[in-house]
Amino acid sequence: MIRRNKPQALYLHVPFCASVCSYCDFARTVYTKDNTDAWLNAAETELHQKEINPDLKTIYLGGGTPVCLSEEQLERLLTLIDPYRSSVKEYTCEINPEVMTETKVRLLKDHGVNRVSIGFQTHDPALLKKLGRRHTAEDVFETVKLFRKYGIDNISLDLMYSLPGQTMDSLQQSVETAVRMDVTHLSLYSLTIEENSVFGKTGVSNLDEETEADMYEWICQTLPQYGYEQYEISNFAKDGKQSMHNRVYWEYEDFYGISCGASGKEGNVRYDKPRRLKDYLNDPMQREETVLSKEDERFEAVMMNLRLKEGMSRSRFEKRFGLSFEEAFRNKYEPLAAKGWLEIRDDLIRCTSEGYEVLNSVLSELL
Repeated sequence: MIRRNKPQALYLHVPFCASVCSYCDFARTVYTKDNTDAWLNAAETELHQKEINPDLKTIYLGGGTPVCLSEEQLERLLTLIDPYRSSVKEYTCEINPEVMTETKVRLLKDHGVNRVSIGFQTHDPALLKKLGRRHTAEDVFETVKLFRKYGIDNISLDLMYSLPGQTMDSLQQSVETAVRMDVTHLSLYSLTIEENSVFGKTGVSNLDEETEADMYEWICQTLPQYGYEQYEISNFAKDGKQSMHNRVYWEYEDFYGISCGASGKEGNVRYDKPRRLKDYLNDPMQREETVLSKEDERFEAVMMNLRLKEGMSRSRFEKRFGLSFEEAFRNKYEPLAAKGWLEIRDDLIRCTSEGYEVLNSVLSELL
């Protein structure tokens, strides 16, 4: 296997939120000024001690809620990242409408952020309350308008389905509301009940499998009518507006993971930073590493690439691993092709429409 160059993507996790959403199991804690100041010191240490590629192509600020920081703290964070953005093509920040101010939008613009991902989730006030969200659909509209005012018009909205008590009519109204905002990108995720989330601890369930499948099918059939083409299991984009950063993950390229709660992959090492803020503050360079075998890497590359509607480049796979897909998955491809789940088209191996609907089964048989 050839040795790859330094990562061209960086993910930085901001572990603070103004309040905790009921479905969330990401590394997060409620914002306090003192903890955030201490975290900024630790993040500065990590960024300075880590040899980061100066020619990054994408940066992604996630969380948590990056914009729950005070305006002064947000400016400090963005300033810490400034040295790494000279070659960046896509610089994304996750946004919660509850805590946005015009000054924060201006700061993001001034420091090179050119794409935002806004947590919309649903238009339904009762469901928003159940999710622990404190914004309204109108707040999202106003946030979108504010970013456009400052020239940031590459905007993605996150929506959720299979929410407890959600009806098909409610989902349809939420999607129609999102479409009216005329953003460039939509991500639609089914609710997963995580053990350590509020929902998980209180025994809340998502909808039955049949209803969830009906909702997903409606989403996939409807969004292309409004110019949003599906390019990944959960993601839809207008022409030319696919997420460059997230494609790094799906194409199984390397990326830096910075701060507590982040994960990264460099070469054949995947690593996780501490989830607890206290542990990160004690040692910002601490991480738990998993050394991947060649077999691990080959399977993970296929697993991630097959999430893309277009599938995986066979020539890129062979160049990376020194053998063809057919050699790596001998006796696995033909049965899946016979079922009508996988197909080879020119340089691409991809799921058929039927296979895409049962991707987990496809991957299970490949494994």
